[in-house]
Amino acid sequence: MNGLVFTRCNPHASFKSSADKFFNEEQLKTLADLSNAKPGDLVLILAGREERTRKAISELRLEMGERLGLRKKDEFKLLWVLDFPLFEYAEEENRWVARHHPFTSPKPDHIQVMIENDPAIKDAANYLQHPYSNIKANAYDMVLNGNEIGGGSIRIFQRELQEKMFDALGMTKEEALHKFGFLLGAFEYGAPPHGGIAFGFDRLCAILGGSESIRDFIAFPKNNSGRDVMLDAPSSIDDKQLTELSIKLN
Repeated sequence: MNGLVFTRCNPHASFKSSADKFFNEEQLKTLADLSNAKPGDLVLILAGREERTRKAISELRLEMGERLGLRKKDEFKLLWVLDFPLFEYAEEENRWVARHHPFTSPKPDHIQVMIENDPAIKDAANYLQHPYSNIKANAYDMVLNGNEIGGGSIRIFQRELQEKMFDALGMTKEEALHKFGFLLGAFEYGAPPHGGIAFGFDRLCAILGGSESIRDFIAFPKNNSGRDVMLDAPSSIDDKQLTELSIKLN
């Protein structure tokens, strides 16, 4: 089952649900009891693929908070999100992909787990049992009132670890050298630990301004066609520019 299911708890212990044809009254009562729901309460359940469902739950939480008057726009609450997974599993390709980007370092106490284990997935159905599914990234997001306003990470600076990351993502040694040989070579000279954070200034301004949309706070907003109406971009390109760039329009 995918999508949103609701169960409304009516007086006299009766229930109405969008999944009536799948669940009987006793099963709906069990769902209500697990949620500690009382008469007059509404139980909302989301199901589906993990990543998509997580995003939907986040949006639902914000929407219900708005409808119930639980979101106080004159109060500002900050928090750090620290324990991001380093990898995600791409089922279609049966391989790991980087959750953040391929240059994010694992947390220090997870580095050996990554180096000592083979990233190959023998049983796709049980990928969550693989050691790589528990490796956490040395990354961080700053969240204000439920919205991400900045994020960053500590980067990999050891050649062995970077090569292991490329291996986990399915790159051959030859491919890694071809694409990132300059980086791997630089690590031979002792690159220091390094990292950073980038803030979304327009998002921060929107939250402080009491708005859900950043459209009114972007310096150079685009319309629905992706056109910058202030700069009239994209605009036509003259033949001289195309010649300089060796581009031919067909």
